[in-house]
Amino acid sequence: MRDAVISTMLCAMAATAPFTSALAQSGRYPDRAIRLINPFPPGGSVDVTARLLAPSLSKSVGQQVVVDNRSGASGMIGTAAAAKSPADGYTLLINTTPLVTNTLMYSKVPYNVLNDFESISMLATTPSFVSVHPSVPVRTVRELIRLAKARPGALNYGSAGVGTNPHISGELFNYLGKTNITAVQYKGGGPALTAAISGEVSVAFSAIAGAVGYVQSGRLRALAVTSLKPVAALPGVPPIAESGLPGYEFVAWFALVAPKGTPREIITLLNEHVRKAMSVPATVKRLEQDALEVVGSSPEELAATLQSELKKWATVIKERGMKAE
Repeated sequence: MRDAVISTMLCAMAATAPFTSALAQSGRYPDRAIRLINPFPPGGSVDVTARLLAPSLSKSVGQQVVVDNRSGASGMIGTAAAAKSPADGYTLLINTTPLVTNTLMYSKVPYNVLNDFESISMLATTPSFVSVHPSVPVRTVRELIRLAKARPGALNYGSAGVGTNPHISGELFNYLGKTNITAVQYKGGGPALTAAISGEVSVAFSAIAGAVGYVQSGRLRALAVTSLKPVAALPGVPPIAESGLPGYEFVAWFALVAPKGTPREIITLLNEHVRKAMSVPATVKRLEQDALEVVGSSPEELAATLQSELKKWATVIKERGMKAE
């Protein structure tokens, strides 16, 4: 009798195997729209990347990919929402540096970057650039460092929230330059950029995507890029490391992940579709115009990157005393 009961239970478990695995194996995934959560407001580099990816990915998978902006708390609100979503392949998350830096800066984080997500692919990378409002009397990184040291506490820069790309790149600048340019926190990259353009803040560490036009129009004065090489979108603008701050490098990345437990078949399928979507010539060209370099990594490569990023930024965050509640 006991063996019969166990046999019946095993048969029942096999019969009710995850429906998503069956969908993936039968070729019926996805059979409805996919939600792509962007945990930041419109206007920032994550939003730009998400909205460039969505149309190409929609065409590749044969279902609409809908960008859902769920901003707040340096990306933690949308990230937590993604972590708690069903692991069925119909909710994905696009995120950047705060995915790991929030873990290092906040005492309470509603997700674990390494344990609550399945890596799908590193989508792209991009440098940022440091700029000033035209009213600030500096034209080089060396002049900015001198001004910051001569007038401690007088300069500030706009950040997209605690632990975001502008915050990390700005504090790396302070750390290496031994300056104390004050971070002013906004609710996303768009509002932070608006503050820089209006002169509400004097310095900006901005993603090139969405901001380069303001340099071309003269509303921002670009001083240097955060990569080790010049950027075609900002001709004549040198790297920070070559213009007064040796050793400086900050390159943002954009990762695509799914809730933990999403079947491996679906992760593999999504990785294939993402690579295909990111290789569409029109998409590649549009990304390159905003200095976004397509990566299209494997899930394993992204997982390794997330682990290395945790270690990389721990030192800067500790030395600068970057904590938040």
